[in-house]
Amino acid sequence: MIATIQYNSRKLQIDLSKPLDISMPLRASKKNVNAWYVGEPKIEPVKDGDWVATVKNGACINFNTITFNPHAHGTHTESVGHITEKVYSINQNLKQFFFLAEVITVAPEKQGDDFVISKKQIQYSLGNKKRDAIVIRTIPNTVEKLSKQYSHTNPTYLLEEAAIYLKQKGVKHLLIDLPSVDKEKDECQLLSHNAFWNTKGKLRLDATITEFIYVPNHVEDGAYFLNLQIAPFENDATPSKPILYKIIE
Repeated sequence: MIATIQYNSRKLQIDLSKPLDISMPLRASKKNVNAWYVGEPKIEPVKDGDWVATVKNGACINFNTITFNPHAHGTHTESVGHITEKVYSINQNLKQFFFLAEVITVAPEKQGDDFVISKKQIQYSLGNKKRDAIVIRTIPNTVEKLSKQYSHTNPTYLLEEAAIYLKQKGVKHLLIDLPSVDKEKDECQLLSHNAFWNTKGKLRLDATITEFIYVPNHVEDGAYFLNLQIAPFENDATPSKPILYKIIE
């Protein structure tokens, strides 16, 4: 199904029949992706005495309770309320869900004991393109990202200069396949979070950061139409399901 969409001053044709899901599924397993020193997510049937809420145990329904942390257990989208004293709900501040996005692939650079994504790398990939959203895929890009245990591993992160550049370019939605845009242990400086949301000036309440995406290798770099789907949690962050649609030239 081909749809023609008027987006700002452009007419875009997108193929709605071929969605490209770049979210990670959440599983009740120790092999679920994990970060920030918490246990695995749990999906368990409700129990009331001897009654267990699963059809296989004689109930007429499956009725599970899910326990997880959106920041630690998979693809999630967060608002500036993640780092401010006042908690700004992602559900209240993300009011549009379709955006022109650019997918880029980056090979992190070695900097001391860290691997980082620099302004120069993003600048090279974006050039003069104007995009609402940027989708960053890091390499190597293997399926192990879906089950990696990131705690205490000092993962790759985004340099503050890169976050400042994206803010200055007018990028409102930053999506990345890492547990955080910031260094795992940085004494709570959160330099890239603060820079992207402009916490030293007028807060960018309509800007979001989506972490723990997974962009399959068959998804080529370039322009896409992004549907940033979120669950309606009144919280600083929520599980999300970003979907890309190829733009037909």
